[in-house]
Amino acid sequence: MHNLSLNLKHISLLVILASLPLLAVAETDEEKGLAIAIEADKRDTGWQNQTASLEMILRNRHGQESKRNIRTKTLEVSGDGDKALSIFDSPRDIKGTAFLSYTHALIPDEQWLYLPALKRVKRISSNNKSGPFMGSEFSYEDLSSQEVEKYSYKYLRTEKINGREAFVIERKPAYKHSGYTLLVTWLDTEMYQPLKIEFYDRKKALLKTLTASGHQQYEGQFWRPANMSVVNHLTKKSTDLHWKDYRFKTGLTDRDFDRNSLKRAR
Repeated sequence: MHNLSLNLKHISLLVILASLPLLAVAETDEEKGLAIAIEADKRDTGWQNQTASLEMILRNRHGQESKRNIRTKTLEVSGDGDKALSIFDSPRDIKGTAFLSYTHALIPDEQWLYLPALKRVKRISSNNKSGPFMGSEFSYEDLSSQEVEKYSYKYLRTEKINGREAFVIERKPAYKHSGYTLLVTWLDTEMYQPLKIEFYDRKKALLKTLTASGHQQYEGQFWRPANMSVVNHLTKKSTDLHWKDYRFKTGLTDRDFDRNSLKRAR
């Protein structure tokens, strides 16, 4: 959840922010929220491309677990959202499954899923991104990079969470077909990375909560979590992600993220 891109309407605000403290010029709670989002984007720009591996643990309401191992590749795109490719290595029945995502701001994201058993690529419908990703508590929508323009913002307060100071920001999706009406985000005031996100469904009820921990800094600039967990308050299911082997500037290009890369994924 990084690489928040900018557009022209933010240029005047950025000029001001370049010469004054972040929140000093933001008079309203909405301006404060937008300023914080823009600062988070600025701090997480320039990583170019990234690879990582992770273990996904699915847990049902009775506590029974199943595990999956995934490799990810991500490409930073100037003026648009990230491109990302996820490849499943285990268990055997889903080995070779690959997911490709092109994130955009207000136009629909483009997402495809390659199913090796069927030897076909399935396009994910733009109005079906609230559905669960591969049986997890993460939706297809959650897997998009969080572009600044995708939301309207409101600063609520600053408070401590797990011993760390955090901005608490309300985000409302500005794009169609979102599965959420509201997201409340606790953004670390030092790292500018989410520590906690509450997701409210279309009925404005609390649907699920994401927490992130174990952040480490890479390349002297970019913070990434070691652990992420989503708990679904309606189904009582949860999904944990344990990240490792983050690497940056590995030489990935657009060709590594074209649709043919889904079938080439190994």
